Amino acid sequence: MTLEEKVGQMAQITIDVITKGKDRFSSFEPVELDPKIMDDVFNKYKIGSILNTANNRARTPQVWYSLISKIQEVGKGRLNIPVIYGIDAIHGTTYTAGATFFPQQIGQAASRNLDLIKRGAQITAYETRASGIPWNFSPVLDLGPDPRFPRIWETYGEDPYLTSEIGKVMVKGYEGDNNDISSPYHVAACLKHFLGYQVAASGKDRTPAYISDQALREYHVPAFKAAIDAGAHTIMINSGLINGIPVHSSYKILTQLLRKELGFKGVVVTDWGDIENLHTRDHVAATNKEAVMMAINAGIDMSMIAYQYEPFCNDLIALVKEGKVKQSRIDEAVTRILTLKYDLGLFKTPVTNYKDYPKFGSKEFENAAYETAAESITLLKNDNNILPLSKKMKLLVTGPNANSMRTLDGGWSYSWQGEKVEEFASKYNTIYKALQNKVGVQNVDFIPGVSYKMDGKYFEEYEDQMDNAIAAAKDADAVILCLGENSYTETPGNLSDLYLSDLQTEFAKKIAAIGKKVILVLNEGRPRIISKFENLIPGIIDIYLPGNFGADALADIIFGDVNPSGKLPFNYPRYPNSLINYDHKPSESRSEVVGVYNYDADYNPQYEFGYGLSYTNFEYSNLKLSAKDINANDVLRVSVDIKNTGDREGKEVVDLYLSDLVASITPDVRRLKGFQKIDLKPGESRTLTFNLDKRSFAFVNADGKSVVEPGDFEVSISNLKSKFSIK
Repeated sequence: MTLEEKVGQMAQITIDVITKGKDRFSSFEPVELDPKIMDDVFNKYKIGSILNTANNRARTPQVWYSLISKIQEVGKGRLNIPVIYGIDAIHGTTYTAGATFFPQQIGQAASRNLDLIKRGAQITAYETRASGIPWNFSPVLDLGPDPRFPRIWETYGEDPYLTSEIGKVMVKGYEGDNNDISSPYHVAACLKHFLGYQVAASGKDRTPAYISDQALREYHVPAFKAAIDAGAHTIMINSGLINGIPVHSSYKILTQLLRKELGFKGVVVTDWGDIENLHTRDHVAATNKEAVMMAINAGIDMSMIAYQYEPFCNDLIALVKEGKVKQSRIDEAVTRILTLKYDLGLFKTPVTNYKDYPKFGSKEFENAAYETAAESITLLKNDNNILPLSKKMKLLVTGPNANSMRTLDGGWSYSWQGEKVEEFASKYNTIYKALQNKVGVQNVDFIPGVSYKMDGKYFEEYEDQMDNAIAAAKDADAVILCLGENSYTETPGNLSDLYLSDLQTEFAKKIAAIGKKVILVLNEGRPRIISKFENLIPGIIDIYLPGNFGADALADIIFGDVNPSGKLPFNYPRYPNSLINYDHKPSESRSEVVGVYNYDADYNPQYEFGYGLSYTNFEYSNLKLSAKDINANDVLRVSVDIKNTGDREGKEVVDLYLSDLVASITPDVRRLKGFQKIDLKPGESRTLTFNLDKRSFAFVNADGKSVVEPGDFEVSISNLKSKFSIK
């Protein structure tokens, strides 16, 4: 290979660049590839990878096959090297019309059902390959401990263990149990965004984070390590800065940590335009050329350039000729990229054919999406057993999220910000329609009260027949009040106030004042604070962003045909200035100190991580440990009995927490170290067993080492606790 051919393999551009359009940033409709531009891209600059969808719009499998087939014909060059196409298929095949959409990641985490989550990944891989695309920029394994951040719903929540366990099954779901990505039913997974992306000090996207090395390793590394060990083939880098250093320029993170310590062997790809950002945004490079040098030498294999491919390619070629980037670094990167293409089977089959995927969008796949949504929905409040409702009631459905598919799906749904959802998802049921289907058109009325400005920013909304909605509520037996957020992601989703909007808060108070049965349905990507009116509402359900079948699942839960079993994957905060995670430090939840300087530290979430109600009752008993004194290398067996003492079948998530009572670094009050989801019939009981090993007892000390220190520990499951000691 020539140097030019090698550098081209390290470049990735968005498809709008190679289509006919008024410029590189858009395409004419219907989409048509531009032969002249493709000649420049593939024959002159030897570009080896394409991503994204044209005009930020979903395409049919047939269109995908046509486009990618032509790209492969032209893009193979003199060496017959296939182009690798990548896409963000994060809760289903995002940019394919008719694909099966699952709950967003935060909802999947709430389900706590690893089998369902893995099945969703398998289906997404199938339908992504049905679209002719072999590379999926998913899963997001960022820790999501900050509810202000606009992408928390793309995470599995605030806990490292939960994120790690889900990350492992996602990799196996996408890539297969043996990571055989040559299979036409598997895709290459891409872990993102390595690492520490979602803990920016400001709470806003792509702004600086300040993370100690100890905290980085304790909280942010574990999920990526677990997924790397599970065999993930690719990884995408954090667009932000850690301690003032852009991660894309960090040799310490990209080579020393990722490659040498964690042993990652696959392809490292940038996020959108992030090498350019080293110069234009972060000002650590005086020129684009210097930015390219910094990123490639730090350990980047492929640049997601997006639009302006010439500067990257020209600068990198010049840098190699000048000796500022070693030829060996180029060869290393290109070897990884070509190996990925070979492992995907692209040299044999450059594009898979939609005709070979008869299950695409099938009822079987839809049922899996429905089941995941049903198990993700979380019942937060059920005063006086207001739920489930009688199917004979006359309902008013109201609120800005009551009759919208866009709000159910969220961002990354048919388009980046989700603004095109209604165009593609009209055959599915909104909450209003799902309730009508359940109990009859004559029993369900809809008046919005508040509506979103669908052509504006996600937070723009307006009063929409509020007085009429309040009047109608007086004549209803119960009100289904659907509040939350419109769709967003990334920087457009930044916020300045975590409280639910003033207008929705006003509406909620007025509806509650009527005195009817009110069920608040929260349809939101992050926990918008509701403490100004939470005490006025007897029933509260969080559906997160449940996907195309979320409303059907919600209707079944509201009327009792499905027993809710979701559990919060984060602490739901009560106040904007009291954002505290469940695994906080003891000093953050102290009782009052007696004396002249008396004070306390108020730990006051609205609802705590792992919380979620059921329509039945579960009783825990007989917490037993296999030993009271163990060595650090021993395995501690923990068993507990769970019984369904209610009158209906239900699923229960059994969480096991471990507390290190004294350590050289102040320990967290407790940490999740195991969970199982079980299904029990009325009166049925079961004994569950958990095995805790050295990894469960360890923490990262001040020297950045994973250690187990002797001392006392406490295991807790539900309201049961038991202590043991490590010698």
